[in-house]
Parts: sequence; structure tokens; C-alpha cells
Amino acid sequence: MKTPFKYLILLAGLLPVLPAGARPLTLEECREAAAEHNRTLQNSRFDLQAALQTRREAFTNYFPQISASGGVFQAQHGLVQADFGVTIPQMGTMNLPISMVKRGAFGSITAVQPVFAGLKIVNGNKLARLGEEVGQLQVRKTEAEVREQTDTYFWQIVSLKENLSTLDAVERQLEEIHRQVELSVKAGLVTANDLLRVELRRQEIASDRLKVENGLKVSKLLLAQHIGVDWHGFDIEMPVLAEPEAPERFYVPVEEALDRRAEYLLAEKNVEAQKYQKRMERGKRLPTVGVGAGYLYYNMTEKDVDDGMVFAQVSVPISEWWGGAHALKKARIREQQAENDRLQAREMLVVEIEKTWSEVQESYAQILLARRSVTSATENLRQNRNFYEAGTAPLTDLLDAETLYTQSCNDLTSACAAYRTSLARYMRVTGR
Repeated sequence: MKTPFKYLILLAGLLPVLPAGARPLTLEECREAAAEHNRTLQNSRFDLQAALQTRREAFTNYFPQISASGGVFQAQHGLVQADFGVTIPQMGTMNLPISMVKRGAFGSITAVQPVFAGLKIVNGNKLARLGEEVGQLQVRKTEAEVREQTDTYFWQIVSLKENLSTLDAVERQLEEIHRQVELSVKAGLVTANDLLRVELRRQEIASDRLKVENGLKVSKLLLAQHIGVDWHGFDIEMPVLAEPEAPERFYVPVEEALDRRAEYLLAEKNVEAQKYQKRMERGKRLPTVGVGAGYLYYNMTEKDVDDGMVFAQVSVPISEWWGGAHALKKARIREQQAENDRLQAREMLVVEIEKTWSEVQESYAQILLARRSVTSATENLRQNRNFYEAGTAPLTDLLDAETLYTQSCNDLTSACAAYRTSLARYMRVTGR
């Protein structure tokens, strides 16, 4: 047994007995609790909220870019140093030093409205909107996975509970066999070895019960954590396990299922995103044009000066052209790669859908076979009990028949649980 599983067993052993009046949860209630409280699903919804904020942030790039700046300064010497030549009659020309702008203050505010930015703003907004759509698909995908896992845990618990019911029936049978053998030993009809065989079989059943009970505790703990409920006193309501519906009513064509799969839609969104990335890369090599207005204030010579202005600006990213051709080729390669990924995803999803449908049919067929096995094992056990009571069959035959009966009942339980689990997986892989 692996170490993590040992720890789960130990933790599950601390589960208290269910308090009186605690209401068990149905499968649908477990699904609803998982949809609301599962932490993985909550994180997926947080990612969607973050994508929504990214889209809103990208939309603000359409607005004017406003900036303001200002400051004051005190210089050690005047920032303007010059010699002023003055000509005085009879004295000639004299150079008079001038020092100005020793202290001052300035401030400005500008607003620039982008007119053309190489379509980077437009494609950036489309990418952000696409990111939000991807987030929605991721939530759908996570919801389907959480629902499937919920069903898996639920039917695992049901299966283990059914195994306990089978063990209860077997223990009652062994108790009756033990009583009969004990009387036969006292009467001298059989030896004490037969009694030891029965006791050994009862010990085997007790050991099996311990394993099943521990597995049941762990499964309850896992389901409670998965659906986000308190595991103290947690239990489920037992449904009818042995009478599942035939799988034909759940079948959908593969092409219809593909259109519903979030995984395939995500692959398509990836192709679309790479197209926008290519356009963004191309836009980096295009000029940008903007118009703006501003206000300027300064005081450098103990005089307040302010003025307004309007302007237009053009920016040409010349240096971007040097490596731009290679970057654009790389973007085209990424687009082709995304298209290949989409085609591969489609092919693999078709395989997964067909494989899962085959598993559904196979597991349902196993139920029919297991039912016949239980019928045969029940009749075999009845006949061997009658033969033993009539003294025409040894005890070993009766114990073997009881073992076969136990195994066939457990096989039927496992087949029913496997069918429910495979059906839950098929609902997921067909986008339902």
C-alpha cells in the first residue's frame, strides 16, 4: 500500500459515527454541492473573472492617454550664463556677465488620442475578448470534470456499501453453518477440522469487512472534500444500484458530441488567438499616429507663463523592421502549429468518445453476465447446503459454494458501479 493512501486510511479512521438524524445526500445534491463549493471549480471561475477584467483593461486603450508632470528647482548658479557686450563711447566695448534662471517652477498636462496604432489596439481588444471566451470554456470543462469525479466517488461509496451488505448476508450464512457444524461435532458426525474450516472462513470475512469499511471511510472523506461539505457525519443516500438503464438512450453521434466538447472549442480558440497574435506582430512594424492637446506652465524669471497647445505626432518604428520579418514568420509558424493541434485534438477526441462508448456497452454487458453468475451461484449454494445437510456433500463443497456466491455478488456490485462511472465519463466526453 502506498504511503499517501496509508495516511488517508489513518485520517478516515478518525471519522465519527453519523449523528442521529443526519440527512444523507443524494447524487444530485452532491453534484449541486460540488458545483457550488468545489475549490478547483472556484479557481476556474476566478480565472474567468480575471479574464473579464483583462478585457475591460484592454478597452481603455481606446481612451486618450493623459499625463501630467511638474517640478521646482533651485540651482547653485544661474542656468543661463552669458556675456553681454556693451559699447560705451570713449571707453570701448565692455563684456558684462549675465546669470539668469537660478530657481523656477514648471508643470504640464497632455492628452494624446491614438488615431492609428497599427491595429494593435483593435487586435488587442479582440484577443482580450477571446481570452474571456476561453475562460468561459475552461469553466465548462472544469464543471464537466468535477461532475464526473463527483459521480465516480459517489458510486464508489455505493459499491462499497453494497459489498458490506453482501458481507452481512455471508456472515449470517456462515453463522448458521457454524452452528450446524458445531452440533455435528458434538454428535460425533464430523471432526473438529470442519469447525476450524468454518472459523477460518469467518475470519477471512471479518478481514474483508475491515478492508471494505476502511475503504468506505476514505471514499466518504474524499467525496466530502470534493464537494466542499463538512465530513463530520457525512453520508450518502443509497440509490438502486442493480437496475441501471440500458445505454442506448444516452448515445449521441460523434460529430454532435464534438461540437459540444469544450476541449475542441478551446483548440479552435487557440487557432483564432494565433491569428490575432500574427496581426499584432505585423502591427508592431506599422507607424502610429496620434493627436493631442496640452497645457504648459512655467516660472523661470519670476514671471508666470502659461500656454495651451495642440499637436499631432507620428511614430515610425524603424528598428522594428530589422527583425520584424523573422518575428512575423515565427507567428505564422505558431498559427500553423495551432491548426495542427486543432486537427489532432479533433482526432483524439473522436477516439476518446468511441472508446468511452465501447466501455459503456462493455460494462453494461458485464452487468448482465454478473446477474446470471449470481443466479447460478445462488442456486449452487442452495444445492450444496441441502447436500451437506443430507450428508451427501463435504463441508469444503459448501464453503466453496459460499465463496463463489460472495464473489459473484461482489462482481455484480462492481459491474454496476463501473457502468455508472463509465456512463458519467461518457456524458462528459460528449459535452453533456
